[in-house]
Amino acid sequence: MDISIVIPAFNQLHFTKICLESLRKTVPVNVRTVVIDNGSSDGTAEYLAGCSNITIISNSENYGCAAAWNQGVKATNTHWIIFLNNDIILSPNWLEGLLAFAEEKGADIVSPAFREGKYNYDITEYSREYVRRMSRVVRMGVAQGICFMVRRHVFDRIGLFDENFRVGQFEDTDFFRRARLAGFVLGTTGCSFIHHFGSVTQNAIRKERAASPHERENRTYYRRKYRLTLWKRFLERRRVKLQARWWRISERMLYGHTLIEKWIDGRLRYF
Repeated sequence: MDISIVIPAFNQLHFTKICLESLRKTVPVNVRTVVIDNGSSDGTAEYLAGCSNITIISNSENYGCAAAWNQGVKATNTHWIIFLNNDIILSPNWLEGLLAFAEEKGADIVSPAFREGKYNYDITEYSREYVRRMSRVVRMGVAQGICFMVRRHVFDRIGLFDENFRVGQFEDTDFFRRARLAGFVLGTTGCSFIHHFGSVTQNAIRKERAASPHERENRTYYRRKYRLTLWKRFLERRRVKLQARWWRISERMLYGHTLIEKWIDGRLRYF
């Protein structure tokens, strides 16, 4: 397979172990996996050194998500590159589902459906039933930063991820926006399903007082970059909310699921 997988990691060793284990169970051995250790201090480096069939890039400090993703792009030469959070569990045939959808739709950037939050179900059984119902469901024009597959020619046209976004937040939103403006096809598909524990790295970073301003600074930079005035932001938010509401209602009514599901306060919610 002409595919590489790029996984940034900053501490959270427990989740990295789970992610890599699910990767080994669901991905052919000829798919190259690159893990970027962004200056972890919790034993991640030692654990990765003992793993086989992965390429490790070690940074002396946390250079941020955009920089790590760029390191992964430069370290690979495959047609497809998949960017994956380290707090992910993968279901059987998730990769095949992404590739099938991309071929059918001619998509350049593709994300799977996902369930987020507490892992309190059997992903093998759940995903089998989920994909059976949702395989024809798609949200065109959008992708999800937790897991997305990109054709290399997208980077050739619009460049790499913008490293002006410090630590994390908005680098994926910016990349997807640039891709849409350049005319590339984005989509999220029910052909593929994964579990996302839920921003464990970002939540840990937010607890660090020294790192707390980065989200606000990234938001400000993003708005200035695209000249998003208050009125433009209002119109965009309104359009996005209306579209998301339509997707949520129609998917739930027709199929009993939505492409984004989250376990919140003891029950499954649909987005």
